[in-house]
Amino acid sequence: MQIIPAIDIIGGQCVRLTQGDYDRKKVYDSDPLAVAQRFEQAGLRHLHLVDLDGAKASRIINHPTLRQITSQTQLHVDFGGGIKSDQDIQLAFDSGAQQVTVGTISVKNRPLFLQWLQRYGSERIILGADVSQGMLAVSGWQEQSQIELFDFLEGYVAEGVRRVICTDIAKDGLLSGPAVELYVEILRRFPDLELVASGGVTTMEDLYRLREMGCTAAIVGKAIYEGRIGLEELRKFVGGE
Repeated sequence: MQIIPAIDIIGGQCVRLTQGDYDRKKVYDSDPLAVAQRFEQAGLRHLHLVDLDGAKASRIINHPTLRQITSQTQLHVDFGGGIKSDQDIQLAFDSGAQQVTVGTISVKNRPLFLQWLQRYGSERIILGADVSQGMLAVSGWQEQSQIELFDFLEGYVAEGVRRVICTDIAKDGLLSGPAVELYVEILRRFPDLELVASGGVTTMEDLYRLREMGCTAAIVGKAIYEGRIGLEELRKFVGGE
């Protein structure tokens, strides 16, 4: 199972929100590149980079940070936040992202998402499914849709989506454990899906459990920044020790 540390950007700084609330923001570092380099030095190979300014503004804002990280590390970066147009998605790829995570457009503009899926391929387009009480949330979690998660996934799996990052907003940033039951049900219904667990990972035990369940990857954010999970522990985990 891949370990994907997360860097969320507001105003060029590395932050974490609690349950997606921009008013519950904590700044952890003013230098996202330095944070990314620490992850790389610890033997991690992936990074989930989220442009929270972009998610709120409905256009990419922090592409200079993306370019800086992709040009000065060897990390495999997936980028999300503010990707709402052909220009946005091309800017993300031009700035060095290997993959992009698309959430809001997949909910609000299905034809455009399917165009991107066909143009760039399922290897480069990750479906972002942010869930609150079983329904999809969009626009940096500022809006709740009336679209049910499993119907949403079924429709896109049928169109060729292979990889999904699923975040249970109720778990995010609380360090209370991941949404295990939700992920079990997703994997039961869609056994061939590459499921990336996101939100609530607090301990190494959480990661071992997600791996045993069959998750392809897990995103770890606040647990690293708060010292609940050490980079050396993650190095051993990804090294198979």
